[in-house]
Amino acid sequence: MKILFIVPGSGDAFYCGNCFRDSLYAGALRKAGHDVLVMPLYLPLTDESLKADTQLFFPAVSFYVARKFFTEKPMPSWIERILNSKTMLKLASSMSGATSAAGMEDLTLSMIYGDDAAFSEQANRLTNRFAEHDKPDIIHLSSTLLVGIAKAIKQRFDIPVVCTMQDEEVWIDSLDKKYASMAWRGIAENIMYIDKFITSSNYYRNFIAQKLPQIKNIEVVYPGIDLNKYAAESFPQNPTIGFFYRMNHLNGLDILAEAFVKLKRKNSIRNLKLKIGGGYTGKDRKFIKHVRKILSPYMSDVEIFERYSPGSHAKFYSEITIISVPLTFSEGAGLYLCEAFAAGRPAVEPATGSFGEIMGDAGIIYAENSSDLLADSIEKLLTDSELFSMSCKNAKRLSETRYNAIISSEQLIKIYSNLQPDKID
Repeated sequence: MKILFIVPGSGDAFYCGNCFRDSLYAGALRKAGHDVLVMPLYLPLTDESLKADTQLFFPAVSFYVARKFFTEKPMPSWIERILNSKTMLKLASSMSGATSAAGMEDLTLSMIYGDDAAFSEQANRLTNRFAEHDKPDIIHLSSTLLVGIAKAIKQRFDIPVVCTMQDEEVWIDSLDKKYASMAWRGIAENIMYIDKFITSSNYYRNFIAQKLPQIKNIEVVYPGIDLNKYAAESFPQNPTIGFFYRMNHLNGLDILAEAFVKLKRKNSIRNLKLKIGGGYTGKDRKFIKHVRKILSPYMSDVEIFERYSPGSHAKFYSEITIISVPLTFSEGAGLYLCEAFAAGRPAVEPATGSFGEIMGDAGIIYAENSSDLLADSIEKLLTDSELFSMSCKNAKRLSETRYNAIISSEQLIKIYSNLQPDKID
C-alpha cells in the first residue's frame, strides 16, 4: 500500500510530540513493508528519523508573506525564491517552536478553512504533484489544523484521507476567543473531507467527542515503539530522574526542578541525579535560565543536554531510573512515557489528561501538580523496592502489549484497508 503522510516541520530543535508520533507511525509502516512517503509542510525535515520524500509545501516564510502582503495579486517569483532559500528557512527554523498561536491567527484559519488565494496557490502545487506522480492509496494528515488540505485534495481526487487528532486545543485555545471559535467552527465544517479520524488515547477521543460531536467513530491507535531499539538491560549506578520533552514552563520543567531541590535537601535518596533533555528554542532561553537558578545549589548532580536529536531518545532512557514530565496542561498522550516504558523505566506524573490511561500501574500518579507532591511521589517510588520493581514490570508489559510498533502498524493498516480494501497487500 502506498501511504502519504503530510506533516508539518518544527525545525528539529526540540521534542515535538506530534512530530515524533508521525515518525513512529511512518517507521512502523515502513518496517511492515509498506511504501511510505513523507511530505513536509512549513519547514524542512532534516533528521533521518522522518526524512522528507518530497519537496517542501506551504514554505513557512513565503506563505506567511503571501498571506500578509499579496492577497490581491500573486507574489513575484523572485521574492518567493529568496523567501524559500535555505538561508531563510534555516532562520525560520531557529525561530520556530511557538506554543502560543498569538500572531498566527490568519495562518491558522487559512490552513483550516482553505479558502484564500495564498492557500489555494500552495494547495494547487501540492495536489498537482498527485497528477504528475503516482497517486497514493491513502493520505494521512498529521492534524485537524491541516483540514483545509483535505478539502483541496478531495475537490480534485478520490483518495481516502485519514487525519490524526491530538492536542489541537493547546494551539487553538491560545488564540483570541473570537479566532478560537472560528477555528473550531472551520474544523467542524470541513470534517466532511476526512474519511477517518484517529487519535492516540481514549482520553482524547472522549475530549474530542465533546468538543466536536459531529465526528463519529474515532479510532484509538496507541503510539508504537520499536522495542528492540529501546531495550535497556540495566539501570544507572546512581538513581536518576529523567525529563525528556521540550524544556519549557508548559511541560513543567520548573516544577520538577523544585521537586529535585527539595529531595536533595532532604537527602533521603543518596546520590540522586537529574538528567534533562528534549531541546528548546530561543523563545525558551529565559525560562531555561530560571530553571538553572532553581537548580543552582545542586548543579553538580544535574546534566542538561543543550542539543536535541530525535536519534538520541533511546540512549537517554537507558541512562535514567525513572521519568517525570509534570505537564501543566492535559495532554492527549505522553509519547515520552511510551518510550520510557519500552526501556522498562517507570514514571511519576500528575493526575491530568491521559496520564492515568497511558501509565496504568507503571509508576505513581499524584493528585495535585505541585513540587511538594511530586517530590513525595518520586521519593516513594525510589525508596520502596517492591513498588519500584512492580512498576518496572508493568512498564515493560505495557510496552509489549500496547505501545508496540508491530501492533500500531497492524491497526493503521486495518483502518486504511477498510477505506480502500482492494489496495491492501
